[in-house]
Parts: sequence; C-alpha cells; structure tokens
Amino acid sequence: MTPIKQENIQVGEIANGLPLTIPVYRLKGNGTGPRVYIQANMHGAEVQGNAVIYQLLEQLQQQTLAGDITLVPYANPIGCNQKSGEFTLGRFDPITGTNWNRMYQSHLPLVDTFVAEHLDSSLSEIKNQFSAALVQATQAMLDGPAYSINTGKRIALNLQRLAHEADIVLDLHTGPISSKHLYCPEYAKASASYFNIPHVLLIPNDFDGALDEASFCPWWALSEAYKKQGRDIPVLVEAFTVELGSQEKIDLTEAKADAASLLSYLSYKEVLLNSPFKPQAMVRYGCMLQDYLAYYAPMGGMVEYTAVLGSHIKAGDTIAHILRMERYLSEQPLHSITLDKDAIAILHFASASVNQGTELYKFFTNYFEL
Repeated sequence: MTPIKQENIQVGEIANGLPLTIPVYRLKGNGTGPRVYIQANMHGAEVQGNAVIYQLLEQLQQQTLAGDITLVPYANPIGCNQKSGEFTLGRFDPITGTNWNRMYQSHLPLVDTFVAEHLDSSLSEIKNQFSAALVQATQAMLDGPAYSINTGKRIALNLQRLAHEADIVLDLHTGPISSKHLYCPEYAKASASYFNIPHVLLIPNDFDGALDEASFCPWWALSEAYKKQGRDIPVLVEAFTVELGSQEKIDLTEAKADAASLLSYLSYKEVLLNSPFKPQAMVRYGCMLQDYLAYYAPMGGMVEYTAVLGSHIKAGDTIAHILRMERYLSEQPLHSITLDKDAIAILHFASASVNQGTELYKFFTNYFEL
C-alpha cells in the first residue's frame, strides 16, 4: 500500500491567539509522473469535496503512483465554521465581503523577466525554475509584514504556495443546487473528456482571482511569452475547478464515483501506473464562458424550480413558477417564467424565497458537443 503522511499547516491565528490550521495529506510517487494538488471546501457550505478526498485517499493507497499527490480537505477553516442558524454561509469573508475564492495572487508580472533570463534553458529547467519562482513569490508575500495581509489573503496564499508545487491542480467546489460541471481552461479542452462530467464550461486564460486561474494563468502566459521570442513550449500546468453538485450535503456513494472521475483524468495524465480508472462513455457538452447565462428573477416571490438540472430546455419552456400571495385578490398570484432560448440548466438558487434580481438559474447557451 502507498503510505499517507499528514501534517497540519498554520494559515493564521484566531482571536484567542490560537493557531488556525488545515490538514494536508501527502502520498509519494516514484518521481516519474506529474505532481498533483487537490483541495476542497474553500467555500463553507461546499462540503462534498471533503467526502471525495476521503474516497480518493481510500483508493490511492491501493494504486502505484508515478507522481506525488497532495490533498487538502477543509481548505478554509473559517468558512466551513461560518454558520447562521442551521445553514452554513462561508462563501464570502464576513469582515471584507470578498469571495473566499477570489483572494489568490496573480504572478503574471514574473513572466517577462523569467523568459528574458531563461530564453535558452531546457524545458525541464524552465518547468522547475518557474515553479520555484512562483512558490518563492508566494512565500515572500507570507514572509512580509504581518500587518499587510488580511485573514482571507493569508489563507489563500498558504494554499496557493502548495498549489504552485504541482503540475495539476484540482479545486473541488459545489454549486447552490447544481448539476456536476467542470471549469476548464480553453487550452486544456482535450483533457475535459477524461473526467466523468457531462457539462464543461470553457474559460478564457485570464486571471480573476480564483485558484485554478492563479495556477494555470502564469504558465499560459509563459508559453505565450516564449512564442513572442520564437520558441514554442507547451502550457506545462493544468488546473480545473470541479463542481461536484449541490452544497450543504455529502453523499459518500456519489463521492466514490466522483473520485473515480478524478482518477480517470489522473490516469490519463500518467499520475497513476497500471490504473483501472477509465473515462465513461458519455456525451459531453461544452459552453464558452461568455455564453454561460445568469438568469435573474424578474420579480420577487416564492419560486418552484421546474427546469430539471442537466436537462435541455427549449426556447419558450417554463423554467419556474413564482407565487406572489400578497396579490391573490388583485391580480394573478402564480406566474410562469420561461426562457427565450435553447439551453442546458446547470444550477439554481438554493432558496425558494427570492427578491427581484436574485440569480435564479445559470444555463449553458450556444452549447456544443465536445
């Protein structure tokens, strides 16, 4: 069996002065394959990823690893303990209001200087040296004046430092009420077919503060910078956000299937040797980020969501009913809400009670088969 090692790393301190820590599990490969980093539960209510990491650890002990694998459940210990009554909040830092998954650091400014200094370096030297530069830049921020980093940024930088040591980064999330879907950078489109996930959102190679972008954007920019100098090198890191379904629940049976999906991809990337994990035969649909439609509630009321998640909606189909009982005697209290274009329903708001302008649904539009 492949041994598992655990350490707890400190990502901050809480008000009573005690350390704020997260668990880190490591499995050692033989050094011939890509290094992998997997984290879960950056948003407090998005807990299914912890169950998936459990199932991954159960499976990985039985496998022969070519690459090292680092797994971090409970990546945000403040977020997962951020409760209001029976509900977990934990999507936004309660002090600053910033999304916990938008606090990672862009290291794009490192690219041009690095290329100038390593124009003729070998591909292996580029890979090792640029990875080290990203880790060093992240650590330098953590080593700076303590007063210069807020709570969320400190947590994010500690996680990002671990992620920059890897060649593959998987950030496990869920939606509110959601079907499974994958955020995939456009350059890594071919890899999407090795996950057992039917809906793939193709995102541009731009940085907007999330971990997947913090991980792959510097490497994409590095490849582009070398092209400008007349040298072609591939994008040497892949990073994905994996949306595992709905928040506020875990399902260990489904988590085992999710783990098999991730292991199928890792087998394709030759992290596992002689792996039994293969991608399932399924139709996979892609959608460009600019065609990922947010549908906002046209009126306030109580919502019955009728569009089945993962289903294909035709233009004119009813997607919801909105009940407005305060107008029962003065006007029609029940309203049918329709969509004016063909789409795939991906997720919807978690509550039946909505204000006008609440993000009611998200849909794939102008979708295509991968």
